[in-house]
Amino acid sequence: MQISDLPYPDPGVPDARSGPRFLLWLGRGQLGGQLKSLCWGMLHFGGVAGLPYAVGLGIDAVVDRESNRLLLVGGLLVLIGVAISVGDAMLHRTAVTNWITAAARVQQLLARKTAELGSALTRRVAAGEVVAVSTGDVEKIGWFVEAVSRFLAAVFSIVLVCVGLMFYAPELGMVVSVGVPVVALASLPLLPRATRRADVQREKAGRATELASDTVAGLRVLRGIGGEELFLGRYREASQEVRKAAVRSARMWALISAIQVVLPGLLLITVVWYGASLALDGRIAVGELVAAFSAVATLLYPLRHFEEIAMAYSFSRPSAQRAARVLSLTRTDTAERPEQTAPVAEPAAGGDLYDPRTGLLAPAGRFTAVVCGDPDLAGRLAERLGGHAMEEQDADRDGHAGQVQGRDGDREAKDGPSVLLGGVALDDLELGTARRLVLVQDKDPVLLSGTLRELFDVPSSGEVDSGSALGAAQCADVLDALLQSAPDGVDDPMDARITERGRSLSGGQRQRLALARSLVTDPEVLVLDEPTSAVDSHTEARIADGIADLRAGRTTVVLASSPLLLDRAERVVLIVDGTVAAVGTHRELLHREPLYRAVVTRETDEEQRLAGLGMTELEEALTEIEESA
Repeated sequence: MQISDLPYPDPGVPDARSGPRFLLWLGRGQLGGQLKSLCWGMLHFGGVAGLPYAVGLGIDAVVDRESNRLLLVGGLLVLIGVAISVGDAMLHRTAVTNWITAAARVQQLLARKTAELGSALTRRVAAGEVVAVSTGDVEKIGWFVEAVSRFLAAVFSIVLVCVGLMFYAPELGMVVSVGVPVVALASLPLLPRATRRADVQREKAGRATELASDTVAGLRVLRGIGGEELFLGRYREASQEVRKAAVRSARMWALISAIQVVLPGLLLITVVWYGASLALDGRIAVGELVAAFSAVATLLYPLRHFEEIAMAYSFSRPSAQRAARVLSLTRTDTAERPEQTAPVAEPAAGGDLYDPRTGLLAPAGRFTAVVCGDPDLAGRLAERLGGHAMEEQDADRDGHAGQVQGRDGDREAKDGPSVLLGGVALDDLELGTARRLVLVQDKDPVLLSGTLRELFDVPSSGEVDSGSALGAAQCADVLDALLQSAPDGVDDPMDARITERGRSLSGGQRQRLALARSLVTDPEVLVLDEPTSAVDSHTEARIADGIADLRAGRTTVVLASSPLLLDRAERVVLIVDGTVAAVGTHRELLHREPLYRAVVTRETDEEQRLAGLGMTELEEALTEIEESA
């Protein structure tokens, strides 16, 4: 895999059982790149290892006054120099390629998992952790993957030096062969403590990142209530904790680095002292002494890679663990059920949408409105209708804690039976198929930067054009605003650019553009969660008419409590405590369901009591109120 071939056509299925297993899976996926890097590394480090022997041979040639042998040694030094240069350049090239390709694979896997889980991801994993995994953790994982081949090449050169000295100068070779392993492994006892300190630093950094992302996301609200300085103060405290943890971690790694410098220095002194005594006794030649000295000196370079691989693994292991935790998340608990022997067929068009857990039924081709009273429950129900799992605590609260026997027996109660479309469970369908059939727009949709034309360039049936969708969503003023803010030469509002997340637009304008985008897709089932919460009542009434007209004959579910939307719906469902409590039209439920009336009209308990009294009882109640006042 070359950098020019990225992204991967298919990043594969990762082994996300643990961090080390995930790293091993990444390494196996890049065996070709690792072998290339290892070969170039062996050439580079082999040249470094052979340089001392060539220098020793040259000194012996000078001492013996053999010019021909000196010329041969000169040629050998030229070849070694070329090998070192070419090997170093290609080692760097291939190692960086391994780093980038590993990082790209992880980022593709994370992006695929994010698309699969949708908004359920941030309910299972903190937003700050997701940011940390997709940025800093990806780099650390790539660092370890590319450091492996350099480390193996360094080990090869160290073994080559030790074996060469055993043949070239056996007495000095024995000293070096014993001392090098001691130097290489001396820092191992310190690695667990250094790793723990590094883990503490990363944990604190992740919390600080999460706090920062939450603060930025709610900055406008914080400024409105005067809480900006309070949260900035908390972030300063978290930053100082990260700084202190980083200093403690750096001290330990500095100690390890010092050991990697001091011990090789002591080994070098030992070799020089012992070799000098051997040379004075005439037991070795001067060239052998210089070669041994040069060999030990050059070992300082490959020995540094022992420290690097230790640091890379210590930093990448928790990063890989966090990445594996995100990648191991599943859309539902269906991953724990036995594999199905045959793929589930797509349901026939025109099927009803039914939720066995709540009892909610949205008949095919009709406009159904759902009233929950609890905005959080409404949001989770909308996601469930799209095939996403609901949280465990919600299931416990609603009293669905057992397991179901039979085909669905392995579905845990926390998710309940899957939502059915035309009698087929959404959880059993391919993710792409389920998303194509059922589209869910949450209450806070996101607009990506780009032109309006690019915003509407989404998979769709082709039956609804952008103009009709924009008209139904009452976006005329939005188009005018975009055209006015567009640079000169832009005459078509579809070519006007939208800033990141649509920040240049108001909340109501963003909401209407997102609604128009959802209408353009024209899915078989469209689920809208509070699609008009940020617009005025006049615009809301026109949007309700536009949705009903444009979606005529298509299944539409709107979770809302606005009387304007509810009155336009063909069927209204009241959900209380997670189950269906009443079904009817808006006007029918207003007359016969006090709880529905309280949610929709915002009546107080006292107002409901007075509304249910007769004239005589009402006069008596008013008299009591006046007397108490």
